[in-house]
Amino acid sequence: MPDPDRASAFYQVALGAEQVFSAPRGDDGRPSVVDHRVGGSSFRVSPAVSSWGWLSPDDLGGSAVLLEVEVDDPDAVGERMIAHGAEVVVPIENRPYGKRSGRIRDPFGHLWIITGELR
Repeated sequence: MPDPDRASAFYQVALGAEQVFSAPRGDDGRPSVVDHRVGGSSFRVSPAVSSWGWLSPDDLGGSAVLLEVEVDDPDAVGERMIAHGAEVVVPIENRPYGKRSGRIRDPFGHLWIITGELR
């Protein structure tokens, strides 16, 4: 992430993530890692540091991974993400495989599958 603090704030508001740890700040003023929890899962955000091989989607020309989070209300989570700068890639809809899901690109270029029970 170019700005881990901004990303952390986005994930807290949009995904309902709880920030559980933030490492001390480096010389550039950014934390080297910020840990989050969503339900029973956790994830980290870190600053992009090309000399360490830590690259952002912008550095790569797009997201190299697809993250998936299962939530109680995928529509509400998708709407919050969009309200805070994300964009719809695949609309959240009931899918033939028995889930309600869609894909969202967050403001930092990462792709998310937001999924939950059929509605």
